[in-house]
Amino acid sequence: MRKLVLLALVGLGAQLVDGSLGMAYGVTSTTLLLAIGTNPAAASATVHLAEIGTTLVSGAAHWRFGNVDWKVVAKIGIPGAVGAFAGATFLSSLSTETAAPLMSLILLALGLYILTRFTVSGLPKGNLGKPLRKRFLTPLGLVAGFVDSTGGGGWGPVGTPAILASGRLEPRKTIGSIDTSEFLVAIAASIGFFVGIGSEQINVGWVVALLAGGVIAAPIAAWLVRHIPPRVLGSAVGGLIILTNTRTLLRSDWIDASDGVRNAVYALIYAAWATAVTYSVRAHLAANRAAAAAEPAAEPARV
Repeated sequence: MRKLVLLALVGLGAQLVDGSLGMAYGVTSTTLLLAIGTNPAAASATVHLAEIGTTLVSGAAHWRFGNVDWKVVAKIGIPGAVGAFAGATFLSSLSTETAAPLMSLILLALGLYILTRFTVSGLPKGNLGKPLRKRFLTPLGLVAGFVDSTGGGGWGPVGTPAILASGRLEPRKTIGSIDTSEFLVAIAASIGFFVGIGSEQINVGWVVALLAGGVIAAPIAAWLVRHIPPRVLGSAVGGLIILTNTRTLLRSDWIDASDGVRNAVYALIYAAWATAVTYSVRAHLAANRAAAAAEPAAEPARV
């Protein structure tokens, strides 16, 4: 019973972060399942089954708050489902250990760009409103879906920073569209796992616990993302991407850093992240004050 409660709390926390920042539900939940001895395929299958429910509720909440661009959902969600099915089907015979550090380097570069761009200049507006093309979203969806299934998470960490870096879709709609399209990815991945490993290794109780926590958090996260200023949200997402992928690199065979080195690097990242978010909050408040001061005084009513 204690394990189920813990899983429900993990599901709640993971979905709160995922729904607010566009990533982390799968990575967080899968990490816990692996830590308690679940094999990779069963862990990923469990998480994706729970995500069918959490992404449905999260997508509905994001739609309710106006955070979804349905054209983006269709263009990235369908190829994402194809990639997820392929990744789930072949997980037992494919290893992503070599590709993981390389992917982390790419994502780390995107995270640095996003953190710097949003913190220094705010929301990129040069391309804002321009359509996101199929030639960009289709391969992005295929790669993100495949990584998501084989790694137990990755749809958000791959999709969110790539779309944010394009500067064509505001942060809240990027996050809402990624969360909503993940419903298709979760269904396809779950079907792939049923084909690949069957249902014997999947603990239904764990699925329900993760789902329960996620369902509670989904509408709260959708409300939060609508009310967090884009500049602050971009800085927050950028920092999370940097932290997540630095952790992957430091633990990889490429570096295999000691605990002391890892902790020192994490401390520096946390400090820089907190500074960037604080700066973005102050810059947003200053911009609001300047805009209010520039408004012409209302003319007195005529008698």
